Parts: sequence; structure tokens; C-alpha cells
Amino acid sequence: MKVLVASALILVGSCAQIRHSEKINNLKNSIIYKDQTIVKKYLNTINVQELKQHLEEVSSDKYNGRMTGEEGHNQVCDYIRTQYKNLNISAPESTPNYYQKVPKDALPNDLNDSQNIIAYIKGSEFPDEYVYISAHSDHEGVIDGQIYNGADDNGSGTSAVLEMAEAFSMAKKDGYHPKRSIVFLHVTAEEVGLYGSRYYTENPVFPLENAIANLNIDMIGRVDNRHIDDENYIYLIGSNKMSTELDFIAKKANETYTHLNLDYKYNEDRDPNRYYYRSDHYNFATKGVPVIFFFNGEHEDYTKPTDTADKINYPLLAKRTKLIFATAWYLANSETPLKKEII
Repeated sequence: MKVLVASALILVGSCAQIRHSEKINNLKNSIIYKDQTIVKKYLNTINVQELKQHLEEVSSDKYNGRMTGEEGHNQVCDYIRTQYKNLNISAPESTPNYYQKVPKDALPNDLNDSQNIIAYIKGSEFPDEYVYISAHSDHEGVIDGQIYNGADDNGSGTSAVLEMAEAFSMAKKDGYHPKRSIVFLHVTAEEVGLYGSRYYTENPVFPLENAIANLNIDMIGRVDNRHIDDENYIYLIGSNKMSTELDFIAKKANETYTHLNLDYKYNEDRDPNRYYYRSDHYNFATKGVPVIFFFNGEHEDYTKPTDTADKINYPLLAKRTKLIFATAWYLANSETPLKKEII
């Protein structure tokens, strides 16, 4: 009798395993870029020259390190807002000047009022579903008389978001309107504790229950020591923690367009660096929004005044930006919304 019971349990377990494998394969096979040529056309508008122009601007000395609440950061925010105006990308109705004020009582260390910048392209078929592309615009300011330019951290992410916004805007003008709304979010006060993204997720302009995903970018312009001999990589963090499908979409985007090495080292739950908790995607994750944090890892100039624009690997920055763009394109244009489940 015991042998029969054991055999039955083995059979049930095997069937369950088969069903799980089939479910995984079905999900993978369902992710198809039916419009590969169209995606590639706009993906290829993301170029080194424009990324460099944006990055050199926001990380220049004249902005004194973009400290939250200080004039230099306010001026960079004006620069970012001007880019959206020039692209004819709308501001939300509730923040018609693109600014969501983050008041000083929501910030630490007696900082002055600051602002998140929000622009969006309204979806054509599912306008009340939102794909967020985010990056923080602040840095560490001036310390002991030295300007902390923050070219990689996070001039790289800021310039990437602007380039992707331009690509989506061009596609829209040509008649390829995203099915879902795409929100371009530049948050403040990341360096002092993720306060800008926390303020947004507690005071969202668009309902977070309708958020499909958050693709967050924080440092994608350099190479860390782990990859010094093979720079063709990007770290993905959080991509499979809340949605198996989201991770598969990023992999399909990479397989189809960019062929980077996707490194999951820092995605481990026991990662001692705890990067999953250290950038703005985390505040979205706490609200139930699936996230991916795109990251190049730390390097010798991380959080130092030597993090300057001349050290950025611009071709690699462009390639990584294209991966994020292709991922966002799929999320915004798939026939069905992202499945918020772990298989």
C-alpha cells in the first residue's frame, strides 16, 4: 500500500511539473514582436550624439551638482521640461507645467521645495493603463568645494529617458501611437533617500492600480570592474520578482534587438548590496507595480566628483537605452496587459 501511495505522489508531482513547464513555454512563446521593422526604425533614432548632448548638459559644472532643492537642480529641471515642450509631449492635466511640487516637509535635511517632472503620451486604445519610464534627476551638489557632476549617476538615466521620449514621439507622429499611455518621470531627491519617488507613489498623478510596470534607470553609462573585459552587459534587478512575464519580455527585447549579456547577480534576494531597495523603482514595487531596475554597477567614480561626462561609454549607453525602449514598446503595445504573477 505504501508503495502505491508513493508512486501516486510521484505521478502527481510529475504532472504538475509538466503543467508548469508548459505554462512557462506558452508564456515565452506568446511574447512576439510582430512589428520588428517598425520598432527597429524608432529604436535606431536613439543615437550617441543626442545622448551625449543631454548628458553633457545636465552634468555640467554650471548646475553645481544638481542638489535637491537648490538652484542648479531647478535649472536642470527646466532644461528637461523644455525638451518635452519641444517634442510636443504633453504634461498631465493636473500638473500642466510638467512639475509635481515636492514640498520641503516631504524632504529630509531642511532641503528646499523641489519637483518631479512628469510628461506623457496618452495611449490610443488603453489610455488608462500606464507604462512608467523613470530616472532621478538630482545628484549630490557641491561637497568641500568640489562639484559632484553625477554624469553616470544619473545623467545617463536622464538622457536615456529623454531619448526614448523623442523616439516614442516620432513614432506617434508617424501614426504608430502607443496603445497604452507612457509616462516619462524624472524624480527628485533620490540621492537623499528616494524621497521624490516616494512622494509620487503616495501622490500619484495617474492611478497606480492601473500601472503596468515601472522601468527605472539609474546609472547605465559606465562599466564596472566585474565586466572590465566584457562591457556588453547590463544588470537587471527586480524583473522577475513580481511578474514572470516582465522578465521574459525584457529577455525577448534583448534577444530580438540588442544582444547584451543580461546579468542577474544583483537580483538575488540575499544580495548584500541590496540594490533592489536602493533606487526609485522600489517605491513602485511597494505599491504592487512590477519593476525593472537597469543598472551598470558601481565603478571607481561612483559618488565621487570624478563622475564626469568624458568618462561615459556613449555607444554602450545607446545600446542599453535601446533595450529599455524595446521593452517599453512591447509593454505599451501588447494586445493584453502585463500579467502580474509569478509562474
